[in-house]
Amino acid sequence: MGMGTTGGDRGSPGLMLGLATLGFALNFWAWSLLSPLGPMFKDELRLSPFQQSLLVAVPVIVGSLGRIPVGLLTDRYGGRVMFTAVSALTVVPVLFLAWLGDTSLAALLVGGFFLGIGGTAFAVGVPFVNAWYPPERRGTAIGVFGMGMGGTAISAFTTVRMADAWGLPVPFLVTAVVLAVFAVAAWLLMRDSPERPTPSGSALGGLKDTCRLTVTWEASALYAVAFGGYVAFSVYLPTYLENAYRLTPTDASNRMAGFVILAVVMRPVGGWLSDRIGAVRVLAVAMAAVTVGAAVQAFTPPLMPVGTVAFLLMAAALGAGSGAVFALVALLAPAGKVGGVTGVVGAAGGLGGFIPPLIMGAVYGATGGYGIGLALLAVVAAAAAAFTATWVRRAVARRTGVSGGR
Repeated sequence: MGMGTTGGDRGSPGLMLGLATLGFALNFWAWSLLSPLGPMFKDELRLSPFQQSLLVAVPVIVGSLGRIPVGLLTDRYGGRVMFTAVSALTVVPVLFLAWLGDTSLAALLVGGFFLGIGGTAFAVGVPFVNAWYPPERRGTAIGVFGMGMGGTAISAFTTVRMADAWGLPVPFLVTAVVLAVFAVAAWLLMRDSPERPTPSGSALGGLKDTCRLTVTWEASALYAVAFGGYVAFSVYLPTYLENAYRLTPTDASNRMAGFVILAVVMRPVGGWLSDRIGAVRVLAVAMAAVTVGAAVQAFTPPLMPVGTVAFLLMAAALGAGSGAVFALVALLAPAGKVGGVTGVVGAAGGLGGFIPPLIMGAVYGATGGYGIGLALLAVVAAAAAAFTATWVRRAVARRTGVSGGR
């Protein structure tokens, strides 16, 4: 056992899963602080649509790429050490934004860059939870952990309200205090599984080994669509709803929170279904549902009821699909490389969330509408459904001897 495994025999899977999920949620809360405040910064700093998109996208790309080294470090040092480190480090940019966030676009981008550290918590939690559960329960357990992405809903519900009531620094200060408390709790209460394998060799060698695994790239492609779609909507939906439907910032944030909550609830459902009927089946259906929802929304139908139904369908499908991807990783990734695979796959998912807001901002700036951007999402989701039903299905059957990804 490596560093951070002290007292591993005293841990219980349920408690460890609960702590990991809480840590993921709190770090995601911090990671998504800038999105609900985007319209406020737009008015205060006179940002263009592209600058506003860049503001909410920068934490996403840093949090995504950062998952690769953080996943490898988690394989080596364990979740206890890494949850403590990531949570403590995220406090720094949160405090920076509290004091300097509204002074200039440059200050916002610098703070947002380092705020991306919070987004790497995902690559800590998956290998940490994975080691505590047997293979037949990992899809469900990692799906439950994935509910921590609901930290974006906490941000959506509270950030604008606190800023309006008590001033812009307050949501950042509250988040910083909560993160600092969790960092201490993680160090004191978390225990790595005694079954956790520790890798040998260098981190660079581990990354090379991870990149040679076919499952790394199959899961990365699917997660770029499933989780990337979720991230893109969770950061850009308020801006979209304000521009396309002229909603107020508060109403737009509330609707974004509803989207997030449904996706969060469906993530463990996707993992649970994957344990029972196979990850491939769940993924294929989810991607087909996203195709339908995006195709409908490309025409900017009335928000009630058609637009709302289309967005809720996409939220449910993206959540279930995200859970199914990591059920696939838990099934196929070798022990001792789950963190490395998770880091690369998680990075792909985050990058999948980085690009769409930039495209949507550019499309809106050029055309005054979002139809082209949503049509592109429909095409990509259809391709992902076809890829899952053909290539991935055959690959899973070849490696496990069971069709359907079970």
